[in-house]
Amino acid sequence: MEGTMSVASWSGSLLAWEQELTALKARVGRVLPRRELRETGADFLDGLLSGIERKTGWLMAEQSGAERPYRMQSLLGRSRWDADRLRDEVRDYVVEALGDEDGVLIIDETGFVKKGDRSAGVARQYSGTAGRIENSQIGVFLAYASRYGQALVDRRLYLPESWTKDRTRCARASIPETVEFATKPKMARAMVEAALDAGVPCAYVLGDAVYGADSSLRRMLEAREQPYVLAVRGAHFMRRGGDRLFEETSPEELAGEFEPDDWVCHAAGEGAKGPRLYDWARIRRPWTSKGGFEHWLLVRRKRSTSEEKVYYLVFARPGSSLAELAAVAGLRWAIEECFERAKDDLGLDHCEARSWHGWNRHMSLCMAALAFLSKLSADLRRSAWSKPNEMSPKEPIAA
Repeated sequence: MEGTMSVASWSGSLLAWEQELTALKARVGRVLPRRELRETGADFLDGLLSGIERKTGWLMAEQSGAERPYRMQSLLGRSRWDADRLRDEVRDYVVEALGDEDGVLIIDETGFVKKGDRSAGVARQYSGTAGRIENSQIGVFLAYASRYGQALVDRRLYLPESWTKDRTRCARASIPETVEFATKPKMARAMVEAALDAGVPCAYVLGDAVYGADSSLRRMLEAREQPYVLAVRGAHFMRRGGDRLFEETSPEELAGEFEPDDWVCHAAGEGAKGPRLYDWARIRRPWTSKGGFEHWLLVRRKRSTSEEKVYYLVFARPGSSLAELAAVAGLRWAIEECFERAKDDLGLDHCEARSWHGWNRHMSLCMAALAFLSKLSADLRRSAWSKPNEMSPKEPIAA
């Protein structure tokens, strides 16, 4: 019927996904200097987006019709191209698809369990993915999220000091001599600075306690007048301020001073079973900032007998409400969704390359595939939001 929204339009089957994928391949091709590489890059993306269970060189080569995985392996290994240029293309593509003045940047890490000791950065180290100390690589990632969706926009491979102190071992894994040891927060700071320098629209920067505890990250954001909501542990060292300026305290101690009426219920986003409801409270920190920016300690409390608490240091524009800060804190889940989709569907954790540049190339290509899916979802949302609701009855329905 004319004027009626069809099932095809809201289900997504009318989305021009083939044309969009062709456009993405062309953008990826800007980074790949030779025609054969561009063709292989396109086949690699097709393999990542395909239904094959393991995104290995052999299986993706078969998917493309090739008899051997040589070209797929060469794309990650022997060929010459710049993975950082591809990362920047992906970031720009994501901003074009999802960019919004209320968008957020989210820092987090994820682990990749590995066998042996030859893959770049592999070591016995704690992996949050495995939930224990495991032989693994750790990647620090930056995600962008807005009302239109979320995607990964940057990545760094963490190198333990056992690697950076052994330059012979680094050379075997093709790790450049210029790469030195950097903590995860320092890597995150560099990624956030690069994104902000590139003009990524960002209302807040988010991160867990590993990053919230880093004072240099917080100072950098404050100097740029960039709001943040960063988690910290309950025992995080703080000064009380005010008349008791030099008195030591902690988020846990300050939260213990809240009165029952200080707690307000707010949703921290949507969960699988509806809004994720928590009790929230905050206390103003007595620090002054240029431009009137406010410092807060924000506390989230479970609405259960355990009353488990999570603590956040906040740097926000004047007048930011408790409801807004609670909503922002709840957006950190978006990067977890990126990891889950990229690993379950796109082979983020299927990297076979052992070298430094192989890891960066594989991650960047997976990020491009994830960005493609995120753009399709964003286009579908925009299409659905632009349709009027024609189901509202014009006249009361008789009982």
